[in-house]
Amino acid sequence: MDHLKSDIFNWEVPIETVPLPSQGKIYSEDSWFYNKETIDIKSMTANEEDILASQAYIKKGTVIEELIKSCIMNKNANVEDLLIGDKNALALAIRITGYGSQYNCNVICNHCQHNNQKVFDLSSLGIKSLGSEPVENGKNIFGFVLPVSKKNIHFKLLTTNDTNKLNSSIAAKQSILGEMSIGTVTSNLESQIVSIDGVDDFSKIKKFIEIMPAFDSRALRGYMQKIQPGIDMSVNFKCDRCSNESKVSLPITANFFWPPVIT
Repeated sequence: MDHLKSDIFNWEVPIETVPLPSQGKIYSEDSWFYNKETIDIKSMTANEEDILASQAYIKKGTVIEELIKSCIMNKNANVEDLLIGDKNALALAIRITGYGSQYNCNVICNHCQHNNQKVFDLSSLGIKSLGSEPVENGKNIFGFVLPVSKKNIHFKLLTTNDTNKLNSSIAAKQSILGEMSIGTVTSNLESQIVSIDGVDDFSKIKKFIEIMPAFDSRALRGYMQKIQPGIDMSVNFKCDRCSNESKVSLPITANFFWPPVIT
């Protein structure tokens, strides 16, 4: 472990080397994340707690991006380039540097509906590597053949910038046309599909998405989720009341970045 040196009170901020789930394979050569297998971050400090509490960042929905930007050691790195899975991995690592690996949360048993208070070890969560090779190294483009229509799809995995644009677009349309005016399934597909049978005209892609068989849509979305790199949030869980054992997805609550104050 390295340290960020300071002459003030003889204290050095620890620096951690964090694995990048995608190994940088999908970033273009002009991105700082290109072919990066690991990233150096400094430990979270009181300054980063200010970022987490910033109402301006919370309102904009950019708290996690600003947190990573503050902790990543190379300031030339554009955080908006990050795949969502890579961003989540860095956010998890930063949380551990600040508050440790113990995470207290409630888990509802699927068998008896009992609300269990549990403590999980965040450091034990596994890394989910990129599940498929891109069509070309340095390009965020993957291939998939739809099972029903047999169309050859090229798609991209969403980056932080893509997600921010998508959320803004959906919010804008909903403010004008109402909550039921737009479907998130079609909106996500429009943001991710880059070509169909070699055709990359957006208007034609959008028209096909509107008539895409539901089986094709579900299969494509399932494949996108399967190959997405990131953190495996599944944990083993045993209910305190009925002793039912199962694997559940770790719930992320307000305690994740704001654990109870130690007294």
